[in-house]
Amino acid sequence: MKIEPRQVDAFLKKPHPTVRGILVYGNDEGLVAERAMALATTVCPDLKDPFRVVDIAGEVLKGDPARLADEFSALSLMGGRRVVRVRPAGEESVTALENLAAAGTGDALVVLEAGNLTPRSQLRTLAETDPRLAALPCYPDTTGVLEGLVESAARGAGLGVEADALDWIVQRLGGDRGQTRNEIEKLLLYKEGDPGKTITLDDAVAVLGDTAAVGIDNVIAATFGGDEAALDRALDRVFAEGGNAVQLVRAVQRHADQLHLVASHAKSGNFESAMFRARGLPRGGPVRQRFELHLKTWPLSRLSAALSRILEAEIDCKSTGLPDEAIARRLCLGLAQFPKSARTSQARR
Repeated sequence: MKIEPRQVDAFLKKPHPTVRGILVYGNDEGLVAERAMALATTVCPDLKDPFRVVDIAGEVLKGDPARLADEFSALSLMGGRRVVRVRPAGEESVTALENLAAAGTGDALVVLEAGNLTPRSQLRTLAETDPRLAALPCYPDTTGVLEGLVESAARGAGLGVEADALDWIVQRLGGDRGQTRNEIEKLLLYKEGDPGKTITLDDAVAVLGDTAAVGIDNVIAATFGGDEAALDRALDRVFAEGGNAVQLVRAVQRHADQLHLVASHAKSGNFESAMFRARGLPRGGPVRQRFELHLKTWPLSRLSAALSRILEAEIDCKSTGLPDEAIARRLCLGLAQFPKSARTSQARR
């Protein structure tokens, strides 16, 4: 049985009673561990209970393939349903899982934790196709899921999250559920005892801020906003802290790409659709307002020219032998001239 994304939440709370073995797998190790633990605790809330919880390494099953079926049928000495945890599990566990599926009576729940398994994996194929088994994939969280995790954790602590702060946090969370949980916990701990009941962008930057990333954000804001004084300061900060010129140029390119995407769709009347499709855009607050201001300032033709100029700068960084920092500075200062001149022209009208 293959657990589809829409079924995951319900399945984690109450696995189907006919399922005796569940394979939890994927390249998000933190999410694999979290979901496997959630499934195990539906049977035994205390996973340290030596009478109801058995831990087995997958390698052990290679030499003892009957072990899972035996554990499934065994009764707890102290009563209560038992859970068998297999970790890590791999292809060496296939025969043991086949024996579990074919076993007679028993009521233990077997939870196997595996890494990333390809569609050709025998272990995965068995768990997906046998009705007495289940396969639960775990892949890196989407933006929507990450937003839900942050907001849910904040609500649980009696806190709200500003839209800007939420967008900024989500963009900086990794692809591992365990690390994501740790970062969120750090943020909640920081707000503990704070009379302010809302997580602000300043809070997020203080706890999770990568100073180089913050500096690059400031460079982008000043470049596309035409603020040369602020741009000089932001560039100085980025390079003083060891910022990478190519990384900076690519960040400028991503922003220009987003502007170009939205501007292209807006031209044909699909502005809201384009805003939705442009990945990573803030939903509200000052950052969203800044993006919309850049849209109004930069026409489509100028954005196309800017993208060509950015591409040339990246090629120059990699091929000319000139100082990368100088190339990045020249690019940003050159781009900043357009919004500055546009404001001057409007003032003269």
